[in-house]
Amino acid sequence: MALDEDELVRHELQEGVLTISPSPKPEHNIAGAELYSQVKTQLPPDLAAVPDVDLDLQLVPEDGLATVRRPDLVVVDRFELQRVKDERGVLRASGARLVVEIVSPGSRRTDYVMKRSEYEDAGIPNYWIIDLSTPLSLVAFRLTDELGYVDEGEATGTFTTSSPCPLTIDLKQLG
Repeated sequence: MALDEDELVRHELQEGVLTISPSPKPEHNIAGAELYSQVKTQLPPDLAAVPDVDLDLQLVPEDGLATVRRPDLVVVDRFELQRVKDERGVLRASGARLVVEIVSPGSRRTDYVMKRSEYEDAGIPNYWIIDLSTPLSLVAFRLTDELGYVDEGEATGTFTTSSPCPLTIDLKQLG
């Protein structure tokens, strides 16, 4: 289920309930565009980066009350993009390898608590939170079988990881 675009607000579904939040500020969108640019150029051919897109977290059966979030960036398996095109559907958590949220002033608790829990429950292997406050930082979470999401620490300056693939992000370019 895709949600309509609107210039003033951002829509998401949380257990079937439409939630509305203010549209991001320009600095948020600039950071997202720069992040997309950096990630896209480093991905292997079997992965794709998709900015600002609906993602069905698949937390309930298809006839249940869905949770559809709209992360700032999702890295998915390419076959997931083809499935969406063929079915005219929405991206699913089962095809996501990384989800990124950029913190807005009103989204801090949602990004750090609610979305973290939902993405973990959905089985998304990697979740990054980028905070544009000074100093600009990135917190990476990796999904484990025993502990759920494990905080891999906060990075400033340059962030390097091997999951979902080798990536180096110059955080200074986001701000």
